[in-house]
Amino acid sequence: MLTVKTLSKGQIVIPAKLRRKYHIKAGAELHILEYGGMIHLIPPVPDPIKAAAGCLPKRPSLAKKLLKDRITDFA
Repeated sequence: MLTVKTLSKGQIVIPAKLRRKYHIKAGAELHILEYGGMIHLIPPVPDPIKAAAGCLPKRPSLAKKLLKDRITDFA
């Protein structure tokens, strides 16, 4: 167990060993959870939907393709 001191504004310094282990960079946000008389600092998990956005190649939408086929069928 590591011990840290609080600063005048209630701030704490997370030891470098833990920052490296959990990939906490300067300016990173942490969730604070109080549970069972303890305070937990939790690094947020990236949103998998936002992380996946843009990873697929751009393709014409199925609706546009169907509409184009319909127009040629009735022309």
